[in-house]
Amino acid sequence: MQQARRTHQTAVPDGLESPRAKLVYLYLSTHDGATVTELQDGLSMKKITLFSILKTLRGRGLVGQDRDRYVVAS
Repeated sequence: MQQARRTHQTAVPDGLESPRAKLVYLYLSTHDGATVTELQDGLSMKKITLFSILKTLRGRGLVGQDRDRYVVAS
């Protein structure tokens, strides 16, 4: 018996040009949010870089913050 394969596609918002910002956005959307440390561990990026990207994503209304956790804005 063949098992159906499920795929989940997450679209990157228009206007998001930076490859790293896209990566952070996709990580947050597929992991139901994350802390900066979780992003650092999962993406092997420096925290200073992540804070800059998250600031930009928050400024564009693409990401929200709940205490120390970042989530994709709904």
